[in-house]
This record gives sequence, structure tokens and C-alpha cells, in this order.
Amino acid sequence: MKTKPNKKIKAVLFDLDGVLVNMPDGHYEALNKALALFGTSIGRDEHMSYFNGLPTKKKLERLEEDGRLPRGLREFINTVKQKHTKEIIPVHCTPDYSKIILLEHLKNNGLLVACCSNSMKETLHLMLTSAQLFNYFDLIIGNDEITRAKPDPEIYITAMKRLNVKPEETIIIEDSPHGIQAAEMSGAIVVKVRNTDDVNLSLFTNILR
Repeated sequence: MKTKPNKKIKAVLFDLDGVLVNMPDGHYEALNKALALFGTSIGRDEHMSYFNGLPTKKKLERLEEDGRLPRGLREFINTVKQKHTKEIIPVHCTPDYSKIILLEHLKNNGLLVACCSNSMKETLHLMLTSAQLFNYFDLIIGNDEITRAKPDPEIYITAMKRLNVKPEETIIIEDSPHGIQAAEMSGAIVVKVRNTDDVNLSLFTNILR
């Protein structure tokens, strides 16, 4: 049954990792597999406190600056990491029917839906397809389609322009500090979640009534 949504809201923009799919651990595992070739790794605590939500290239840049990686290897390590990521996507991006029900509800009530992720476009499409969510989105943007990745708000500002909606007409769902910063700087209404468990139809009960 359709419910009448808040007339002010026209679009909902979702981050992907940690919001719609439980991939942060997958990215962590894939990157550490690639880093192990050079005798280094990212610890769990620093992953959650700083690296989570950043593009792989930014993570590698930081490790290089800190002297934890030899210079000139970022592109190679990024390629190896993407290979490992593709291999584990089916394990971490399985269908979650609470997300399918949520997206169907939003679409049935006339809202535009977008996914804006710091993942590369190819990986982003693979994750959404594996989770059976790809066809629900009006717009999908990866970090290789913009100039500045989160925490810069460019990806969200770009999405709103393409959907022809204003910030005050837009809700953004985010989990990581970098993503939340980007969402807040975009001027949209920001809903912060802890993880994928928070993202279901009940999250929108008060927002869209």
C-alpha cells in the first residue's frame, strides 16, 4: 500500500558500503591482501577511525606519505586490490530483502533514488547487481566519475544537479565520517546510520510521513 510521502522530499541518495551492502570488511580484506605483497597492512582500528569510506587511491596515498609503502606503487596495488575486491563481492553483497522492500517503497511513492559511492563505477555496479539492487536506482555515481571524492561534497552535489532537485528536497543516508562530512557539506538532509542493520523501511517512518 502506498503512503503519502513528505511533499518536500523528492530524492533519497544512498552511500553503498556499510549502508546498502556490508562491504567495508570486504574492502578492508581486499586491500590488506594487496598490501601484504609489500609487507604492510592497515590495522582494524585505524581502518574504522580513518580509512573507512575513503577511495583506495586516497588510502594508498596516505600510506605512501607515512612511509609505509614504497613510492610509485599506488597504481599497481590499486589494480591488485580491485581484483581481490571483485573476487569477494559475491560473499559480502548478497540480497537483503529489507533493502529491496525499502527501495521498492521509495520508488512506489514517486521518489528519485540514487547511489553515490567512493567505489569505482565498475565495482559499484558489480556490488549493486550482486545484491539485486541495481535496477532500483535512477542514478548511480562512482568515484571515478567525479574530480574530488568524499569527504568533498562533489558527488552529492553532482547527483542533485543530475536529478534536478534542491538540497532541501534531498535526503542522504551515510555511515562513515568521510561520507557524513560530504553529505553535510552538500546542504542536504543527512540521516546517519551505524551500519546496514539500520537501513530499512522503519528508518523513513518519520521522515516521509
